[in-house]
Amino acid sequence: MICRIAVMALLVSGLFAADDPWDKVVALKSGSELKIYKKGVAEPVSASFDEANGERILIVDKKGQSLIAKADIDRIDSRPAAPKNAKRMKTETTVKTTEPDYTPHPPGGVPVPGTSSSSGVSFSSTKESFTTVYRRPPAEPRK
Repeated sequence: MICRIAVMALLVSGLFAADDPWDKVVALKSGSELKIYKKGVAEPVSASFDEANGERILIVDKKGQSLIAKADIDRIDSRPAAPKNAKRMKTETTVKTTEPDYTPHPPGGVPVPGTSSSSGVSFSSTKESFTTVYRRPPAEPRK
């Protein structure tokens, strides 16, 4: 009997403990890149994540550290910080040597080995795309 009551209590408490979308924000790693969409502002704030609690988020942008209240945020998109040892620039060099052609040539033609080389540089993005980690839940209708 006591076991049934304990199981029922766990099930009921699980129903009331709905997933809070803000928990994903609190779990972000420091240094993650963020795009924060604030209420009534068209352009997102681009910043790096520092830390968050249940009420607000601390970010670092060009101007320094800032606090933004959870109530002022409509949406947060995030992507992990790029690894510090990731190479973005890749160089490539190709050298091709051809053997001389020893078949008879017209007078004055000398068989000479040919060499050609080419080099190139390519840039790649080591960054992932942004994913939405928080979206303000819809407001409850008035009664």
